[in-house]
Amino acid sequence: MKAAIRRFVPRAALSRYHRSLAELATRWYGHPSRQLVVIGVTGTSGKTTVSLLLHRMLEQAGNPTAVATTALFVVRDRQTMNDRKMTMLGRFGLQRWLRRAVRAGCTHVIVETTSEGIAQHRHRGIDYDLVVLTNLSPEHIESHGSFAAYQAAKEKLFHGLTLTYRKRGVPKTMVVNADDEASSMFLRHAADRYLTFSMQGKTVAAAEAVLATKIKLSATGSSFLLSHGGEQTRVELQLLGRMNVENCLAAAAAAVALGVPLEVIAEAVAGVTGVPGRLEFMAAGGVTAIVDYAFHAKAMEELYAVVDQLPHRRVIHVLGATGGGRDRARRPVLGRIAGERADDVVVTNEDPYDEDPLHIMDEVLVGVLEISSKHLNENVFRIFDRAQAIAKAVSLASAGDIVLVTGKGSEQAIVVAGGRKVPWDDREAVRLALAQRFSTT
Repeated sequence: MKAAIRRFVPRAALSRYHRSLAELATRWYGHPSRQLVVIGVTGTSGKTTVSLLLHRMLEQAGNPTAVATTALFVVRDRQTMNDRKMTMLGRFGLQRWLRRAVRAGCTHVIVETTSEGIAQHRHRGIDYDLVVLTNLSPEHIESHGSFAAYQAAKEKLFHGLTLTYRKRGVPKTMVVNADDEASSMFLRHAADRYLTFSMQGKTVAAAEAVLATKIKLSATGSSFLLSHGGEQTRVELQLLGRMNVENCLAAAAAAVALGVPLEVIAEAVAGVTGVPGRLEFMAAGGVTAIVDYAFHAKAMEELYAVVDQLPHRRVIHVLGATGGGRDRARRPVLGRIAGERADDVVVTNEDPYDEDPLHIMDEVLVGVLEISSKHLNENVFRIFDRAQAIAKAVSLASAGDIVLVTGKGSEQAIVVAGGRKVPWDDREAVRLALAQRFSTT
């Protein structure tokens, strides 16, 4: 139904419809964001991790904080999985959540803000005070039309920052990744205060720099020297990989902008052992399984960079691709990466929406089989049922091997034709497969 509406209703009319809903929802719930310090986190990768790390930092500093992400909704001491299959709630849902945060006594909220949500005006009526750009790389190209249009959607959040309601004593602030090629395009928009963060020592005139230097990566965590304004402290992370150093640095820069001392930032993240569905580890029988949300090429390359740091024998990778007109061009690219980097590959169903799931799988398979060492039914397998695909991967693994399951992370459903959601959790499927394979009873 939604696909048909998008096909026959002019885009401008749809935009007006979404915007009117946003305005109505804002009025209905009494402009709740005006009673909160609102942080918006956007970018291609890392949004959820940055948001949850920032939540921990603000709470550590004594600021009651709510956060809405792809993985979790948190309001004070109440935490629930995001089972909506959308990062940003619908207009009424999002405003209702903001009102709940106010009633719970929160002073700050963090809203993971996506380009799709911006395109549908879900950010309208949210009076942002601080916006963060994690990074930018091609994503949602088919739905936006081009990379330039995708970037432009992200920029709307920054362009509108100073146009939103002003709260007494709260400056409109931008936090931007100076290492990203697009940083200057975002920093050109008006703000009261600018901060940049960098792992490469980059600084920008008229912006405060938050830097990570002396970075150390290992199979058990990472660490770096965090510096700002002549002060510095050592940050120790239990999270793996260079991308998590960048995620922590982005969150730290936002926390600095909100007045959190560097030492408090370091204390806050030291105890973070993981983020749901992001490099989430499970193990049995000497086999390590990793569930990760990686669904585009850059994220998958970053995942394999972490795998390279871990002692292992072989890698078995389970993956698929999303339907619904979402970036078809990346399907063989994902397959090619898995084909190059994994010893065995299992291609399976992911979120087909209204597309033929077998056709989506075949498009991923094309990329896998481009690798000369990969052969169907030898070290490449095509299994539609995702539970069976995960079980197959686990059955192929022996002690010292790593099983990767990517694409969905902690998502709570598989979306099929007509938008129907089939309850699902990759993590539960992996745990079950490991238990069945290595059960001693």
